[in-house]
Amino acid sequence: MSTKAKFLKLVSQYSKTSLDQLSGNARFREDLDFSSLDFMSFLGELEDEFDVELEQDKIIQIRTIDEALSMIQELQEVG
Repeated sequence: MSTKAKFLKLVSQYSKTSLDQLSGNARFREDLDFSSLDFMSFLGELEDEFDVELEQDKIIQIRTIDEALSMIQELQEVG
């Protein structure tokens, strides 16, 4: 399974939104109803699933699915 597919599956599970309804410009809090706790749990699961370490200063800048996915992909390339 690709990074994008795994990532979208996790987003779908946390947001309770079907995969076919997710779009890259969907915002976690506004569009997908992530609470702060949901978002932090989600980020922790991303770190575990993709074996990356997310930087706190960059995490606060994440608003959309595409932004988060890009960050994960960049970290995987570096790591």
